[in-house]
Amino acid sequence: MTARTLTFRVFRHNPRDPDSEPGMRDYQLDETPGMTLFIALTRIREELDPSLSFDFVCRAGVCGSCAMLINGRPGLACRTLIRDQPARINLFPLPGFELIADLSVNTGKWMRGMSERLQAWVHTASETDVNVLEARMAPEEAEAIYELDRCIECGCCVAACGTMQMRPDFVGAVGMNKLARFRLDPRDDRTDAEYYQMIGQDNGIFGCMSLLGCQDVCPKELPLQTQIAYLRRAMARQGL
Repeated sequence: MTARTLTFRVFRHNPRDPDSEPGMRDYQLDETPGMTLFIALTRIREELDPSLSFDFVCRAGVCGSCAMLINGRPGLACRTLIRDQPARINLFPLPGFELIADLSVNTGKWMRGMSERLQAWVHTASETDVNVLEARMAPEEAEAIYELDRCIECGCCVAACGTMQMRPDFVGAVGMNKLARFRLDPRDDRTDAEYYQMIGQDNGIFGCMSLLGCQDVCPKELPLQTQIAYLRRAMARQGL
């Protein structure tokens, strides 16, 4: 098979540079076997333009740092195989987050604010004693919690959410997934009435339009819509 010449049309802008204007810039590379988008961007930065900004840490689909819009669809650069893409690839930063530069956004700031707002930690009335063994948990409970704990906070679900683009205060699927995880945790003492106080409004569970965008783009294939449905049912009972 003849190697393709690839064109990467990349959004460029540094909001901290007063001379920087938002725009697109084209870069061309020859395709190589097994090339991922991360490899392509690394080559662009090393061979063509060292000023290009994008994020990465693990390069294995675990950290979530390299999320971006790839031909209009949120995804991870390290998990995107170029052979599955057209020869012309358009790249934008994830919408809904503070832009750092080019393809780099500050997902950490948003995730921290969301976690603090939802109090995403185990709430217990008893004081933890580090000198005793941890409380036992049924295997099926631990498995259900682990399933939701696989979220890597990449921001893809936030970028794909229609409600999020209209309501910046919306907690998003990642926020509701966090609360669903703690609601399953037998160590958490919160009641559904207390959860309702945090997400029982339009900027929470009742703002979700069930468009399935979050689940469609989740790189870890989490059951986001199932958990949102469970939460909505429980919160609806509290609101009656």
